[in-house]
Order: sequence, then structure tokens, then C-alpha cells
Amino acid sequence: MNGQEIKVIVFQLENEEYGVDVHQVKSIERVSHITRIPRTPGFVKGVINLRGIVTPIIDLRSRFGMEEKQTDENTRIIIVNTDEMEVGLIVDSANDVLDIPTADIEPTPEVAGGINAEYLDGVAKIGDRLLILLQLDKVLNKEEVTQLHLIGNLG
Repeated sequence: MNGQEIKVIVFQLENEEYGVDVHQVKSIERVSHITRIPRTPGFVKGVINLRGIVTPIIDLRSRFGMEEKQTDENTRIIIVNTDEMEVGLIVDSANDVLDIPTADIEPTPEVAGGINAEYLDGVAKIGDRLLILLQLDKVLNKEEVTQLHLIGNLG
């Protein structure tokens, strides 16, 4: 693994920086009108029609048990591919794209930024910055993915 790098999209939730593998990111969008869907988990904010595709939207703050925040001009929706479907993740801001040497990635501590370690893929040290790497396929469990597939098929 020495000498290899991964490319990540960097985004922010509260005061922490997170990264997701750029290969899982389809696009980064400004927040548009989100249509609420009744009887969905609280972290599912609804759906958007993104270029003809009904895409479920998840509030990552809510998913991680953080206090919700009003959207502002920095708020973005990161459209990712997970379990053969597109899902939008609401984040405080999307800042950067970084190449991270795999040698600079350390295993996830039990609790990182107050988030359950099962969602995390590791912590990267970039100078004096720490970047928490998300494991997207763990952010949603199988039951939640099935429910999102049903929501996505409403359109």
C-alpha cells in the first residue's frame, strides 16, 4: 500500500472535516426544494428531482446525532452512489478535493467527533488537519437502503 493515494471529497459537519472517496461521488449540488415523504426516518429529509432521477436526501447531521442546522449559502448536497442507488447527503459545506497517501490514514478510534466508529473508514493526518473518512456503505443499514429504494421508486 506504500506510495498509493486515495482521492477524497472533503466536506464539513460542525467543526470537523470528513472525506468520502471521490469514486463514490456523482456530483455536488446546492440545496434545492426537498419534497418531504411521510413516515420516513427523521434523518431522511425527503426527495429531490435531480435531472429526472428521484433521489432520497439524508441529513448527515441528523444521521450522526448532531444538532440540525438551517441551510445557508454554504450548505451542499453531495450525491453519492451507494448500494446501486444515488443518495444525497446534506452537509454544512463541501470544501476541497484532496489526494491522501494511504500511509497517512490511521484506523478509526472508537469514537471520532462523537460519531459511531462503524460509519468510519479511518482518520487521515494532513499536516495539522485531521480528516475523518466515511464508509458510505455503513452509513445506512440494509433496512434503510431498502426503504430508500422504495422512496426512490416513487418517482
